[in-house]
Amino acid sequence: MKLAHADPAGVLTGTHFLDGDQACCEGALAAGSRFAAGYPITPSTEIVERFSQRVPQIGGMFLQMEDELAASIAIQGAVWAGAKSFTVTSGPGFSLMMEHIGYAAMTETPCVFVDVQRGGPSTGLPTLPAQADMMQARWGSHGDYQIIALCPSSPQECFDLTVHAFNLSEQFRVPVLVMMDEVVGHMTEKVVIPPAEQIEIYPRRYTTLPPNEYQAFQAEDDLVPQFARAGEGYHFHVTGLTHDEHGYPAMNVETQHRLVARLMEKIRRNAEALARNEEYRLDDADVVVIAYGITARVAMRAVQMARERGVRAGLLRPQVIWPFPEKRLRELAERNGLAGFVVAEMNCGQVCYEVERLVAGRVPVLLEPHTGGTVHKPEQILDAILKCSAGLQAGTGTQALQEVTR
Repeated sequence: MKLAHADPAGVLTGTHFLDGDQACCEGALAAGSRFAAGYPITPSTEIVERFSQRVPQIGGMFLQMEDELAASIAIQGAVWAGAKSFTVTSGPGFSLMMEHIGYAAMTETPCVFVDVQRGGPSTGLPTLPAQADMMQARWGSHGDYQIIALCPSSPQECFDLTVHAFNLSEQFRVPVLVMMDEVVGHMTEKVVIPPAEQIEIYPRRYTTLPPNEYQAFQAEDDLVPQFARAGEGYHFHVTGLTHDEHGYPAMNVETQHRLVARLMEKIRRNAEALARNEEYRLDDADVVVIAYGITARVAMRAVQMARERGVRAGLLRPQVIWPFPEKRLRELAERNGLAGFVVAEMNCGQVCYEVERLVAGRVPVLLEPHTGGTVHKPEQILDAILKCSAGLQAGTGTQALQEVTR
């Protein structure tokens, strides 16, 4: 499908001084979103506050709903009416939205959910950062489905990756998550927004079939169905029940297998193409640090400090966190002489589990956790790098490394 370009009316071009929440709003507008629904929750509210001011000027609408559950289904109704739509939230609201993220996956409704993470569980630390929603993003709703989730680490990426999130949602007809954290959401930096004609937009996959031939969930060769807008003469049924290609409930084993396998495979077969990583000094690295969001910026300084001490460290920062960059992780794990991996994240070890699964015992994986409220100090991550490197220099393997880390 040929890419289009952003609507000039929605693009605030030029160089700006924005925080991550504001940049995310501008990314949504540039991507063509003209509808959002939400319920106030720190630290994400500023995204839709700005949207509510900007979007009426270009023919759009924001609705404040009675709660997050209502917001997460309202945006899906808007999609089937023809809008590009999104909602924003933080941890407690993210939990409430899980049912409807699963519904969007099952009904193949393209939309975007932005989670600006804060300390938890429960009400936790409303105004302070964490990264403890990462596994909930992957597995939070029930049943088998695949998700796409992106992790910006700067206000510039809040703009860029929000545009990318909308494009991916349209390309694969899936809900896409933007997993920010409070620091990235509230930090203010230079954001360059290109002219509309330079912003590529993936258009909605509207069907070219006549109404009498259209089936709402009949997949094309890439396993993604074409779309039809309600009210234009097409007859279809949208349900969270297991359904056939017409959209009608068909609750039998054969239909369940065919449908769920396709929902999984349309993402799985494209996992390598979806991967988007930033790599820093990995060419000769003996220790690979994996971090994302704001933690990756702290980790980069720790890598620089390790290099100053003669330790060859490098950083892998996934910008697309789900699907996880499995191929690249396995390549690094098989490198001769690699001391191991250090995973730094503002939680008690969530993405680390995925790293351990992929490394499969080839080399040690050292977690540098942080329960949130503040970011890591570079010295904390540096200490983990040095411990990992010491295991290599001693030449005594995993058992010696475990002794070093005690």
